[in-house]
Amino acid sequence: MDRRSFLQTLGAVTLSQLLGACQQNNRTALQVNLLQKTLPPQLVDKFRSNSNIPLQISLKSSTQEIFTQLQKWNKEDQKQRSEKVPSEDQPKLPSRLASLGDYWLPQAIQQNLIQPLSADDLNRWSALAPQWQQLVRRDLQGNPSAEGKIWGAPYRWGATMIAFRKDKFRDLGWQPQDWSDLWRSELKEHISLLDQPREVIGLTLKKLGQSYNLEDLDTISELPQTLKELNEQTLFYASSQYLEPLILGDTWAAVGWSSDIIPTLAREPDLEAVFPASGSALWADLWVQVQPSETINQWINYWWEDTVANNLSKFTDTISPLLSTTLPVKSQSHRLVAAPKQFERSEFLFPLSPPTLQQYERLWQAMRIPV
Repeated sequence: MDRRSFLQTLGAVTLSQLLGACQQNNRTALQVNLLQKTLPPQLVDKFRSNSNIPLQISLKSSTQEIFTQLQKWNKEDQKQRSEKVPSEDQPKLPSRLASLGDYWLPQAIQQNLIQPLSADDLNRWSALAPQWQQLVRRDLQGNPSAEGKIWGAPYRWGATMIAFRKDKFRDLGWQPQDWSDLWRSELKEHISLLDQPREVIGLTLKKLGQSYNLEDLDTISELPQTLKELNEQTLFYASSQYLEPLILGDTWAAVGWSSDIIPTLAREPDLEAVFPASGSALWADLWVQVQPSETINQWINYWWEDTVANNLSKFTDTISPLLSTTLPVKSQSHRLVAAPKQFERSEFLFPLSPPTLQQYERLWQAMRIPV
């Protein structure tokens, strides 16, 4: 089955089936909050059929909505505990699970909105590369810690990429391959950048051979000037609708997120994208739990099964962490596939200290001052 026929058959799985009320049986119900258009409905329906678990799916338009729902659940739980109702008289709540971006993980931990997972309950935890295990092992402040607990289960990932117009670069006789190409004179005032300090300063650090997570930016003497030079190359900054000028030809290249870029490539044959050779910023969506339950373990383990991980990667615009750099032969055309070295050079954006954040703010303001 190819991608088109797979997506066309999604109509056979109706929204009412996915959002239907829990049927009553002896299994603990599972309530899942996730972003719209992130999971193929057929795979969700397969889980329901195979597990016979009453399933409630709540689709949200943004991760902020999901985080707000976690806060609401937490308040409900606190209220129930404060009322001191005997456990036998309390209403039986479903197992609650949410899809949360790794950026939100520290806040969720600090606010006690989620509970850690157990590696013993995750069938393929040991199959995850160290990079993925390090992403979700955090201390109680949400900072990466080798001794920390497991606060989430990654199930899909994306990256920051460079999108470009094939026709413009055909005339130039070259195509972008890495971040350093954004500084080439031919692209002066022909690129757009994300309006995000971590992304822009981060890719500049990468261009200079440094880490996205460098703590002391003042140790890189050439960084301020390099940022000013990049600003001179830039036509505008935006964190949404940054691909429209590229489609129209007003810009020739754009830095953006794979979740925006890859769907656009399917509709715009004049566009192409590249995973930067020196590595990029990665993001991941994680399954996080409100309270531990065997039902939640079943859901997480399902999305890590080989066949399910393959289909998720083959038929969506993201890739399973179990297939970070290798996909089945039929899926090798996936635009997000990175060579092993490229992926190894890439990084998740971890929390920064207040002094480092101040350095980011200072550099961000300075680079955009008109000359």
